[in-house]
Amino acid sequence: MARGADFAGECAHIAAMSHNITLTASAAKHLNALSNEAGHPVMLRVMVEGGGCSGFQYVLDLTDTANPDESRIEYEGATALVDEVSAPLMAGSMIDYVEELVGSQFKILNPLAVASCGCGTSFSL
Repeated sequence: MARGADFAGECAHIAAMSHNITLTASAAKHLNALSNEAGHPVMLRVMVEGGGCSGFQYVLDLTDTANPDESRIEYEGATALVDEVSAPLMAGSMIDYVEELVGSQFKILNPLAVASCGCGTSFSL
């Protein structure tokens, strides 16, 4: 899902890690709201596993602790975590939070994905 110029402008203000994985302002805002609601910092853990209908699938989880092998992606006080195995499969990706008619969710916009399933959690390279 491309968001055009608005998304590109938003990315100019996003922190990046070594694989250029970024966290959007929308994702940061939602993570900060979850942290405020919980009364402590909440981080989004993003992993890639084999499986799903397209070969790989994203596994998203909220956590309050980081593992030693995870890189931190920070923006506006919010943090996402990506492990060293998943990071190369997500190089150049944006972690976004979208609100649609069918619901709201974190979404990974991965430029390496050549195909994905309808639910948006499975992809192939």
